[in-house]
Amino acid sequence: MYGGLEAGGTKFVCAVGTGPDDIRAEIRYPTTDPTETLGRAIDFFRQQAWEVPLSAIGVACFGPVDLDPASPTYGYITTTPKPGWAYTNVVGRLRDALQLPIALDTDVNGAALGEYRWGATQGQDPCLYLTIGTGIGGGGIVNGRPLHGLIHPEVGHMRLPHDWQADPFAGTCAYHGDCFEGLACGPAMKQRWGCPAEALPADHPAWALEARYIALALVNLICTLSPRRIVLGGGVMQMGALYPLIRTQVQRLLNGYLQSPAILEGIDGYIVPPGLGARSGVLGAIALAASARA
Repeated sequence: MYGGLEAGGTKFVCAVGTGPDDIRAEIRYPTTDPTETLGRAIDFFRQQAWEVPLSAIGVACFGPVDLDPASPTYGYITTTPKPGWAYTNVVGRLRDALQLPIALDTDVNGAALGEYRWGATQGQDPCLYLTIGTGIGGGGIVNGRPLHGLIHPEVGHMRLPHDWQADPFAGTCAYHGDCFEGLACGPAMKQRWGCPAEALPADHPAWALEARYIALALVNLICTLSPRRIVLGGGVMQMGALYPLIRTQVQRLLNGYLQSPAILEGIDGYIVPPGLGARSGVLGAIALAASARA
């Protein structure tokens, strides 16, 4: 039995189980300060361990996070703009309190792993998962494993063409202004249009602009990583009308250059919503825990 913790910048999700058909317990609660938020996770896993012993806990965490086991700050959230969370030792606090192996990855790599193991990208390697919500992040699976490198993918901070006449909005990113996240995350939409994304009607011009930015990012990723399937999740993607707009824009931007049936004929099955719904991240965390004990 494994514990899974999806540690998001907006909410934490904790679960115990072995997969999507075997979730024994689950809680969700808002992300506040590190002491309170991690403390609630520790209390949950301690309580569950009284019922069934846990073999390991997987953590799919917002970041940036240090994933290098040889680093003195391994397991820390590093330069996050989220107030109070920079240089928080997530792995150390959980390991010391629970005395269990802790497997760590980013929240989006965790979601990518969950979708690859049980969801929309089974058998599709390499594949990508992007979340478009409070922030924007991306995770990837290559040869069956989450993609790491110098640190880990930071898809939300790629630079995109910004037509200042069509969109004079300066962006919200504290580091880069008008990067992908700065232009297209949920808070950017709220600031640009004066109301939350979920309050905008389906025919609002906001959605065509949003689809354009997401499609630009996807074309960059398709041309560099050549994924076999892309999953788009997160709160902004709850507007289902976005998917066909994005698919059409991706085809238009690629302009026939990539002669793949997945792009030319099957794009509805190439850019897809999460197969696991809102549980991609926490199930990916359980998959991380299982991999740590394999």
